[in-house]
Amino acid sequence: MSTAVVTIAAGRHEHMAAQEHGLRSGTYQPDIRVIVAMGDPDVPGATVVLPVDGALPLARARNAGAERALDAGADVLIFLDVDCVPASNLVASYTEHVRDGVVLCGPVTYLPQGADLDRLPDLVNPHAARPNPPADVVEPGANWDLFWSLSFAVTATTWTCLGGFCEDYVGYGGEDTDFGWTARERGARLQWLGGAHAFHQWHPVSAPPVEHLDDIVVNARVFHRRWGRWPMSGWLAAFAERGLIAWDPNGDTLERRRGNR
Repeated sequence: MSTAVVTIAAGRHEHMAAQEHGLRSGTYQPDIRVIVAMGDPDVPGATVVLPVDGALPLARARNAGAERALDAGADVLIFLDVDCVPASNLVASYTEHVRDGVVLCGPVTYLPQGADLDRLPDLVNPHAARPNPPADVVEPGANWDLFWSLSFAVTATTWTCLGGFCEDYVGYGGEDTDFGWTARERGARLQWLGGAHAFHQWHPVSAPPVEHLDDIVVNARVFHRRWGRWPMSGWLAAFAERGLIAWDPNGDTLERRRGNR
């Protein structure tokens, strides 16, 4: 099978270079490499450059990357966040274990600041909220809210069936959960693959992510319109506690309070 690795990026050039080094050091080289730059033509190795006017078009960029990979003949699509360095076996393991009708996710370790990327196997510490099966064990999952786009694989057939990410979402938040719920609605199976580790490089974050407040409010409304419930409830609750939004978790109200930050 022909395997493509798709990454979207804007900035984060050093992180992109580290990911490329990780892929080149892998036990199986991807047959097709697609890097989608969002408004940043200087992203190293960019094969697709999307113009950006406002918030980053994350969903559209992933779809554009998948389209380029499929046009190049990819049978397997691996999506890897720009911040993630793959374990040496990640591409090989995803390629071996992915099946039609499955969304396959590997564990992700969040690295501390200053982590030594030359000793990644010693730094494995997967995010505790997601399953972490033994190496090469595929474990079924039931909670699609746990899907995230940092690291996952699908076959070309599955991607076409799911229709990609909903492009109603622009900017940060919501599109991952929507993709998972779409997959569930269309009968796909969520599976977790042990040992296909990705290592998320450190970068500054805020909790809650107030710098993405406007995007999250807009995208939460999109999700509520599509699915009848609120996503990202932890963030919305934190914003409400700070007086940044007016939100009714059991109703339809979600409004940005202007002048608060």
